Amino acid sequence: MPLREFLSSTWIHIQGNLFPWLTEELGPLSETHKRLISTLELVRIDAFLRRWPGLPGRPLLDRAALARAFVAKMVMKVPTTSMLIEYLGADKRSRRLCGWERPGQVPSEATFSRAFAEFATSELPTRVHEALIKRTHEDRLVGHISRDATAIEAREKPVQIAAPEMPKRKRGRPRKGEVVEKEARRLERQAAMSLAEMVDDLPKHCAVGTKRNAKGHTTSWIGYKLHLDVADGDIPVSGLLSSASLHDSQAAIPLATLTAGRLTNLYDLMDSAYDAPEIKQHSRSLGHVPIIDKNPRAAVGAKAEMEAETRARHRAGYKLAEDVRYNERSAAERVNGRLKDDFGGRNVRVRGHAKVACHLMFGILALTCDQLLRLIN
Repeated sequence: MPLREFLSSTWIHIQGNLFPWLTEELGPLSETHKRLISTLELVRIDAFLRRWPGLPGRPLLDRAALARAFVAKMVMKVPTTSMLIEYLGADKRSRRLCGWERPGQVPSEATFSRAFAEFATSELPTRVHEALIKRTHEDRLVGHISRDATAIEAREKPVQIAAPEMPKRKRGRPRKGEVVEKEARRLERQAAMSLAEMVDDLPKHCAVGTKRNAKGHTTSWIGYKLHLDVADGDIPVSGLLSSASLHDSQAAIPLATLTAGRLTNLYDLMDSAYDAPEIKQHSRSLGHVPIIDKNPRAAVGAKAEMEAETRARHRAGYKLAEDVRYNERSAAERVNGRLKDDFGGRNVRVRGHAKVACHLMFGILALTCDQLLRLIN
């Protein structure tokens, strides 16, 4: 089913059936409640949770209600779990939408923490997001995929990783005919790796990241780096979380492979950090057209030559087709900004790669649903 037809039928069901029934059952619904109802109906997170009846010991509380509550946390922009518990205790409609009738049924913060650890181990929001993208984009031809990375600050100490020992060799220039073996770079090794091997090869510990912002100033942070692929319509379709110290280009090939397994697109848009022959070759091998901003540091005098060419085109009033398409890459920056401002990207309170990734993916899941619903309107 095409994307717009799928979204239209889903919205007709939500607006024509769910909203009237829930209004009669719960009372008047605010816009936030309607947004939560629409998000839960789109993600259908209950279908991804296992149930183990008859196990010995104290039975686990309903994990489906807890999973819905974590989705509600992102939709309602609640920064912490303790505030979420207070909110659910006070707001009858949100509490019942999650699955609890009375305020006393809302679990404690410790129960929420244990459930979140389980969701992080099983990668629940990642699996739900992947299924949502496949369900909505299986018959859609995406024009542009915008690839970018953003800093994620974490409240933990950076891990010091010892540098690998290099084999000892004699000082000075090698003898004539002597072959000096060099370790293959990560981009070169990734050509022979599977997707799982490429993802496992990326560093995932908390580290110190450094980057130069748009004004030319160098900034640093402690934590991680989120690499995202964004489709037309500002829809995040795949993501990877790595150490903050990892260069953006190192995650491009596994991220492109991950996206290619979920949808079909034509163009890959990337900034100058991804200007590497291995990335271009991999993009072409997937049947895509790579449009990557040139890195002026790649050759001596390239920066002045590029500036002169840009000025000449501007005077002639001429724009390359690639430059027009490259402007679509701002979608990745908008998604990164919305994730941080509205969907928990700045409120990371958990520690460890798995939990930080789980927290961010709940935000990406809510953001994806929000963008899909905007396409309807």
